[in-house]
Amino acid sequence: MMKTQYTKIAMLIAAASMTLAGCGSDGNDGENGKPGGEPAEAINVLNLDVTKVTYQDGIPTIEVFATNEEDKPVIGLVDLGIVVAQLTPAHASGPGNAAYWTRTARASGSDNYTDHKDGSYTFTVEPDGFNAELTQRYNVYAGGKDSTLADGKTSVPRREIVEDFDGQGYDAKYTKNIVSHETCTACHTESEPLTRRHSSYYTQETCATCHSSSLSTESQWNHLIHNIHNPNKTFTDKYGNEYNGTHAQSLIQDNCQACHVEDENLTEWQNWTQMPTMETCTSCHTGIDFAAGKGHSQQQDNSNCIACHNASWTEEIHTQKFVDAKDFIDQYGMSATLVANKADDNDMSATLSVTIQDANGQALDVTNLVSKLQRVETITNVGPNFPIMGYNPSPVTGYKKVTKDLVKSGELQADVTIVDGKLTYVIDSLPFGAGDTDTAFSFIGLEMCNEGGEAVDCGEGIATSSMKAELTHGTYSGAEPSFRHIDSVNFDTCQGCHGETFELHKGYHAGFIMTEQLGREVDGVMTVGIDGCASCHTPDGTYASGGNQGAIEMKLHSVHGEQAIIQDCAQCHNDFNLDAFKVKGALATAAGQYTTPITATCASCHGFDEIKAHAESQGGLVNTGYQEANDAAQLEFCLGCHKPTIENHTAIQF
Repeated sequence: MMKTQYTKIAMLIAAASMTLAGCGSDGNDGENGKPGGEPAEAINVLNLDVTKVTYQDGIPTIEVFATNEEDKPVIGLVDLGIVVAQLTPAHASGPGNAAYWTRTARASGSDNYTDHKDGSYTFTVEPDGFNAELTQRYNVYAGGKDSTLADGKTSVPRREIVEDFDGQGYDAKYTKNIVSHETCTACHTESEPLTRRHSSYYTQETCATCHSSSLSTESQWNHLIHNIHNPNKTFTDKYGNEYNGTHAQSLIQDNCQACHVEDENLTEWQNWTQMPTMETCTSCHTGIDFAAGKGHSQQQDNSNCIACHNASWTEEIHTQKFVDAKDFIDQYGMSATLVANKADDNDMSATLSVTIQDANGQALDVTNLVSKLQRVETITNVGPNFPIMGYNPSPVTGYKKVTKDLVKSGELQADVTIVDGKLTYVIDSLPFGAGDTDTAFSFIGLEMCNEGGEAVDCGEGIATSSMKAELTHGTYSGAEPSFRHIDSVNFDTCQGCHGETFELHKGYHAGFIMTEQLGREVDGVMTVGIDGCASCHTPDGTYASGGNQGAIEMKLHSVHGEQAIIQDCAQCHNDFNLDAFKVKGALATAAGQYTTPITATCASCHGFDEIKAHAESQGGLVNTGYQEANDAAQLEFCLGCHKPTIENHTAIQF
């Protein structure tokens, strides 16, 4: 018996063919029932669709249709493959058991499909254990790095899709869709593999289809995905790649809802609270042996899990600390001023005042809060666009950033006073000058002691939370301050990975929660920047004096590059402010060595050895003395040819 399912695209193709015939087509532009028109000559975007599924005695024939971004048919795919899986529903394999995919067939390469030379391709596969009562999934993939059409010239970008049908070839009545690919790409780049284990597969849906019940429990997706993001688990794959969850934990902070995001397109996004199982729970919680009753009451199966771990309790216990943290952070804020004193012509001192505010922005008398403040940390520098005070004493200017704890461990620190309810500290001297150096800026971190959502007196064993950071500017002349540009990084993307409660640098520092409190209006839009970070991440580097590419222009590139997470400029940038280089000088790129600023910034992604020859041919200098590199800073000719955009940072314009 043969049953057929047609998708919308298939019907449109058929309709288009009939329209051509009705207009007197001689058939040269397409055969009946097949698309006409010229095939795609270039493929910037590859679109795939399963247009028809036909079953004959339980063996499916799957028709796939391929087009480019202009909806032109793609002919000659050679790297095309398919994985077939079927879904066993929740509880079907036993009370309390979660739904699971089972991979039943796999085929790839041109020997396994027919290219009809009109954009359509057909696979005929024989599934292992096909059950017509279960949902069938077809995971189609094509293209990728070094992939071309059969002509050997036309490159084919990577594309993966999954489409689900019932066992008769019609629309699926039920599927398992818990986390979306888009959630993963909030951190992982859109078009790169999600893991070092595979060199090509890049969608969560593909991973979930392939890492199915046909593999060991440890390799099944619901177990494996938690292990990868769990710092309590460390393992090495057969290629020697180590996974320890450290980077992932610093991002998602054990917050289930970082990945399990409410989405109306995901019918089972709350499955993580509704289907507790031994297999999933042990992927995060270590030291548990259910069969032996170790770390948990003894049980042999999942039939009784929901009796104790109901959905509301499971959600609460896994999310409450993050809800409490956000609520507590939102209870307090800061405002600050930095004012040059100018008692006489030789007075280069400035007074820093910090006000603690409530949730409504109303000033609080800090006298009543000091005992609850674990740390109020201030870092002051001069020259927002190109700071002249180093993290360590600058080998050029001799100036070092001014750091001062106003409060530590619930106690007011030396030389700090409370004036009108504000923490007040006089900075003895700052190297004010002309232009950008007429402006000093202070970055302020706040760490408070708390129990749940309530501030408490600090003491041994008392938990602490980093709070909203603050940034203030002041000038020696009294004129409006200069500001560092903040219009190139889209701060929403930072929070997309790190979340709203990410305690940046907590431990060595008070910890900085980067929020709207740090924003200022740019072109009529309230914009949050990372300009405060330059108070520490100076042109002279940080603690390694350039040895760790500590300048802010390089640090974020090098860190995210090492973690192989950010590989696409548009993941963080919403624009490039190329004019910013006009006010920059040499950047420390090795201990005691400096590089011209554009070259240093580019090299933090592309590598210094890799671009050295080219950069130096265009006026750049790599790892030389400060004065040489600084004198050449505005002689780099890079932007005479390079006109990078976030969509194409390699763009050239002569």
